[in-house]
Amino acid sequence: QLQLVESGGDLVQPGGSLRLSCAASGSAFSMYDMGWYRQAPGKEREVVARITNVGSTDYAEFVEGRFGIFRDNAQNTMFLQMNRLRPEDTGVYYCNAHLRARPASEYWGQGTQVTVSS
Repeated sequence: QLQLVESGGDLVQPGGSLRLSCAASGSAFSMYDMGWYRQAPGKEREVVARITNVGSTDYAEFVEGRFGIFRDNAQNTMFLQMNRLRPEDTGVYYCNAHLRARPASEYWGQGTQVTVSS
């Protein structure tokens, strides 16, 4: 099993930056595919960025080069660096982990609030 705890969410002005962290506890962190998802008020959860166990990444279209996802397996931590933030980036950001071989076993953090407003 895995436990995930997000941190780093804050209130920032448009154009600002935030770094979100996802700290994992448990075993075999390096084997998991990881991802950041977000949910804005009144909207469905959507993927922001994903990174596989071997470090391959992909991003949602709306990222437009502004964000970077990376992981530090030695520290059991995954990060989302967000730059040039926009008001529409506002939402609760969640950390996700799963093993492709076990699609029924997925782990989620409790989320961290990101608010982009002037």
